[in-house]
Amino acid sequence: MTTKGKIVVTGGTGYIGSHTTVELIQQGYEVLIIDNLSNSEAFIVDRIEQISGVRPSFFEFDLLDQEKMDAFFNQNKDIQGVIHFAAAKAVGESVQIPLHYYRNNLVTMINLLEAMKKHQVVNFVFSSSCTVYGQPDQLPVTENAPVKPAESPYGYTKQVNEAILNDTIKSGANIKGIALRYFNPIGAHHSGLIGELPRGVPNNLMPFITQTAYGIREQLRVFGSDYSTPDGSCIRDYIHVVDLAKAHIVAIERLIKGTNKSNYEMFNIGTGNGFSVFEVIQSFERSTGKKLNYKVVDRRPGDIEQIWADTTIGNKELGWKAEKTLDEMTLSAWQWELNYRNK
Repeated sequence: MTTKGKIVVTGGTGYIGSHTTVELIQQGYEVLIIDNLSNSEAFIVDRIEQISGVRPSFFEFDLLDQEKMDAFFNQNKDIQGVIHFAAAKAVGESVQIPLHYYRNNLVTMINLLEAMKKHQVVNFVFSSSCTVYGQPDQLPVTENAPVKPAESPYGYTKQVNEAILNDTIKSGANIKGIALRYFNPIGAHHSGLIGELPRGVPNNLMPFITQTAYGIREQLRVFGSDYSTPDGSCIRDYIHVVDLAKAHIVAIERLIKGTNKSNYEMFNIGTGNGFSVFEVIQSFERSTGKKLNYKVVDRRPGDIEQIWADTTIGNKELGWKAEKTLDEMTLSAWQWELNYRNK
């Protein structure tokens, strides 16, 4: 079968990577997943095939291994682009084990760009984060907001990786890159076959909510209710993971078609709406009919008070817009949890 071309997805069995792989296949691309399965499961490849009807090629190795990466690019020619998700990604955990985050997130980026340079792969989409903004002075935050000192080692690795990508491009390497600064992805594919599946105790709000509702966790902890927000809890811009996945397709196609306006671009990927932790809890209870057992505890190190996106530039330049509502997000996350636990 003819495809639009080969796209490498690092971290492709992970949460956002798996949803993006599905969208790429449905758009006619051949996908090559690289994942070390440190925070994901091999069966996700089967689920991707179940949803899309096509099995992506799966390569299990660590991007820290330069020899394996070189062998991979030697074996797989005509790669149109790389979408780079693979990273350690928990804010709180990064405060506890910073060296792991620095080695894992920065060295893998360097290895990948070196391999792309050597094997003449040109197009690169980087999974960045709104954590690069720290606590912005003005909300909603635009792409032109100053990058402030990061509140966590995780946030700092995203800032440094953006700089590594930008500096590599500026040095004359034949690489074009887009950094997508995303806000808080939640929800799951409507099939209920893939979703957020953290190892151990979840670091993110949504899987903690669904696991508490299912009875795996005794109680949901709300970190702080004394922030200067309307209800005292932290505010974030929550985006449905499928909306987010679609933004990656638009970004990689922008590079492939050459409609990018400069060789390095960055875009906010969010809904433009901020919701508090309590509002997410209320949405979950409303959309699912399940009551949650939760209690307020102390603030968590590394958390900022509130952030949501100004999506004007991304919407206009990418011709992309988030479509799903908060209730659709929370309900889909619950359907995934039920489907996964009951299988």
